[in-house]
Formats: sequence, structure tokens, C-alpha cells
Amino acid sequence: MQEKRVCSEGLTPGCSAHARGSHVDRDFRQLTWDDELEDDCRELIRLAVREDLERGHDWTTVAMAAAASRGGATFGARESGVVAGIHAARLVVEEMNLDATWTTWVDDGEVVEAGKPLAQLEGSARDLLTAERLMLNLLGRLCGIATLTRQYVTAVAGTHARVYDTRKTTPGWRRLEKHAVHCGGGRNHRTGLFDAVLIKDNHLQLRRNESPTATLADAVRHARQFLGQHGVGDLIVEIEVDTLDQLRDALQGAPDIVLLDNMTNDQLREAVQIRAAHGADVELEASGGVNLATIRGIAETGVDRISVGALTHSSRSLDIGLDWSLS
Repeated sequence: MQEKRVCSEGLTPGCSAHARGSHVDRDFRQLTWDDELEDDCRELIRLAVREDLERGHDWTTVAMAAAASRGGATFGARESGVVAGIHAARLVVEEMNLDATWTTWVDDGEVVEAGKPLAQLEGSARDLLTAERLMLNLLGRLCGIATLTRQYVTAVAGTHARVYDTRKTTPGWRRLEKHAVHCGGGRNHRTGLFDAVLIKDNHLQLRRNESPTATLADAVRHARQFLGQHGVGDLIVEIEVDTLDQLRDALQGAPDIVLLDNMTNDQLREAVQIRAAHGADVELEASGGVNLATIRGIAETGVDRISVGALTHSSRSLDIGLDWSLS
């Protein structure tokens, strides 16, 4: 496989969109394109290839296309959107060992209009036909997430709030989908259960079974002490509350973030005032009932973060098409 990169816009590898976001001193890891993400992507591609080919052949293509036939396939956006998945598509060429040259004209994070060509494969017609659906699936899914994310980010422009994803992702696709959120200008919440503490109501109930008088502040302090004892004291500690009284309690424990679950905008505004009166260096995250119609009002309450599960669980694929030239 040969690769050519002909975009002349001076973009660095990975997403370009993240450079436009605000700086956050203490935050979750942001999933730019790196070796770890590439390894996850390769593993997913191998699974997808097994789904299509198992140990056999693409019998339709083998029957219909001569071994010597050559061709080209240009991937293009049929609607406007934000690009994500260009690097993932390149890995399909490598993992399938395609007899083809991969040329790209855009990078992840770029905004494109309908009709914009994204990339081209030139080489064995058999290889191109066998790989086309997998590459379209990757590009369509990831571009769709990036595009929806950009819509949410645009909706809160000019406010203090930042848009975050969640763990509501497709199994096996998490890092790729979170990378697509990053490409759309959103921010990544925790990657998994291993890289942050998020104390939710079920955790609190279990804690109270062991210590009936424990407060939310006690739960935060206990988590910090436990993390310190196990050498991971630098992990972010977040706690979920669904009432303002719970917020007052939680602030006494000095968490990094308080998640305000399913609160009205009036409650969110009051939560911001409570935090200010407390003088706490704690960020407030709104969650629940967030969509494109409601997010602006939520952002205007003064919260710092808004987590949106819809970015990954409700996005549709962007329409990516192929223009063929076969010989």
C-alpha cells in the first residue's frame, strides 16, 4: 500500500478542531489520534474483515472482476459535515493489504460541503470492491458523530459551557467514537471506568449500607483516600447529585466536578449561585434532557460542562458516497 497526502492546508496529523477549544487545566484525557487509538482501530478492522470474509473470499467480486482489472474509487461527502475517520480508513488499506494507493484531500476535523472529495483509492479493482463497504461504514459513522457534535458546540457558542460526551458508545468503538467527538470540537469525558471516579446514586447506596451516616462529602473524601492509598490519587473525582441540598453536601467534600442530574434551568442557575457562595473550586456539569433544542438554555445558566449522550448514541451516519472508475 502506498499513501499520498495532498492537502496543503498545513494541518497536523489527527484532528484540527481541538485547537479551537478552550484550555482546561484539569480535565479528562482528550482522544487525539495516537498509537493506542490506532491499535484499537486495527483490532476493530480485523473483526470487521472477519465478519465479511471469514476464511473465504469475496466470491461476487472474484467471479465478476478479472484479477488484472484496475480502477479508482473516490470517497466524497454527499452532504455538508465534519470529517472524522480518515485515519481509520487508511488503516483498512493496511490491514487488508490492499494493492492500492491511498490519497487524501482532507484531514479529520475539517468542515466540508456537499460534493467535496475526501480521499481516493487507486489499484486492484477486486481489492477496492471488497474493501468499499467497510471503509464507508467507518467514515459515515465517525463523520456523523463529528458533525452532530459540531452542531451542539455551535449551539453553546459564546457561553461559558463546554460540550462533553459520555460512555454511551458502541461496544468496541468507544475510542474511535470519542475521537470523532473531539474532531467535532467537543470534549471527551472519562474514557472508561479506569481513568476517573464518578460516584453515582447506586454507589452511594452501597456506601450507606456499610456506613449509614455517611454524607456525600464523606463519600468524596473516602474515594480520595482510597485512590491515594492505591497510587492513583491524581484521578478526577466527580459525584452525581439530583437536588440542591445534595449539592451543598457534596461541595463540603471538595470534588473536582459535581454532576447535576436532570435539574431544571432554574435549579441549574441556583446551583451556580450555591457554588459561588461556597467559594468552591469545583466545576458543575449538567446532564439529562439535553438536546439541540434545550442545550442553549442549559448553557446560559452558567454551568461549566454539559454532557450529551446523544453525540454517540443518537447520531446518524453522514452520507458518504463513492465515484468509481473501473477498467
